[in-house]
Parts: sequence; structure tokens; C-alpha cells
Amino acid sequence: MSICGHFDPELSDLPETMPVFPLSGALLLPRGHLPLNIFEPRYMNMVSDALGQDRMIGMIQPRPDQRNAYFMDPDHPEIFSTGCAGRITAFSETDDGRFLITLTGVCRFNVTEELPENSGGYRRVRGDFAPWKDDLTLPGDDDMPINRDRLRMALEAYFAQHSLRSCWDTLSDSDDEMLITTISMGCRLSPLEKQALLECTTLYDRGDMLTTLLEMAVHADPKQTHSNTN
Repeated sequence: MSICGHFDPELSDLPETMPVFPLSGALLLPRGHLPLNIFEPRYMNMVSDALGQDRMIGMIQPRPDQRNAYFMDPDHPEIFSTGCAGRITAFSETDDGRFLITLTGVCRFNVTEELPENSGGYRRVRGDFAPWKDDLTLPGDDDMPINRDRLRMALEAYFAQHSLRSCWDTLSDSDDEMLITTISMGCRLSPLEKQALLECTTLYDRGDMLTTLLEMAVHADPKQTHSNTN
């Protein structure tokens, strides 16, 4: 089964409450596409319920415990205050009963209240989309362009460090938003770094932060530092 259809909501169309999927290291940005493999019963309930309603799920990261890098309560960790709502735009069920879905990012939100757990076992929140309403509008030509040359150099060094083939030629034809969104969601950055990218106010800010994070990752690598000094 596949799900598609044009979805171009106004702020008033967004739900007051929604289920949330706390997943560390998972970043969803507006108009980005996040594939998910759903197998836990509570999250299968969440997907089933969302499919029967508005297909909306909020992606949000658990907040790591800074003292020991583990969550105080692995079944109900504290979550960050900002996430991104996505709409299920593709759905299939595997032979062994898992759900394979794709969430397409719609708009970021701030959590204003966590609601009592429902019978499905998943978490729900009341979200405020108003601070992020600009997510519903495509970036305009008047927006400050990102520094593609600096990003390309940082990305190619990052891929070389991880022994990966550069995908710049494939990505370079994308517009600024899709370029930054794809790289931000796809690179192996820490949960805190991904949260920082999520909370950037403008696309230019996100592009600048992403480039800086990639540069820092390369310079922090001992092998790369050693090779640069020879």
C-alpha cells in the first residue's frame, strides 16, 4: 500500500495534539523525507492510529542525560522541547509484520504539554507551531544564499574521512533548502548537533552551522590532523 497526495497546509490546518516518536539521532526537517522501520508494538499502534486520522506524527529526540550519556528512563525519556511534525507519505507492511513508512516534514513545533499516555502505549503532546510558521512557506529568492563552495569542501573532506564516495555531484543540482536538508538529515552527527540544526531559525543559519560541524568533525579526527601536518 502506498500513500501520496498533495498536502499544502495552512497554520490553522495543523493538529493541536499529535503522537510523538522519540528517536535519538533522527532528524526530520520541513520537506525532508525520513524512512522509518516500525516494529515496536506501541509505535505500530501509533502508525495505525495516525493512518486513521491525519497521518501526522511528531519526530522528537530524547534529551540525553549529561551525567552518564544514558537516559534516566529508557521507556519514557525526557524529550527536547522542539521537534518536527511529519506526514506519512508512504506506507507498506512487511511479511514479518513490520511497518515501513516515510515521513515528510511539515513544520517544526514547540512542546507545550505532554498528554497522558493513551491505550496504545505511545506518547502524545500538545504542540505550538506558531513560532515556526515560516516552515510552511518555501524559501524565497530574497533569502541569503548559502556558501556552496565552503560546504562542498567540508562535505568532501567529511566523506573522505569516513571512506565514503562523495555525493556532491548528485546533490549539487538541488536547491539550497533540499541540499542542506538532505545533508543535515543524512550525516552522522551527534544528537545534540542534530538538535542544533533543527532549531536554526533560517536556512542560511542552518547551512552555516552544518558546514561548521562538518569542518569540526574533520579537524577533530586524529588521522586527518596528522595528515594535514605532514
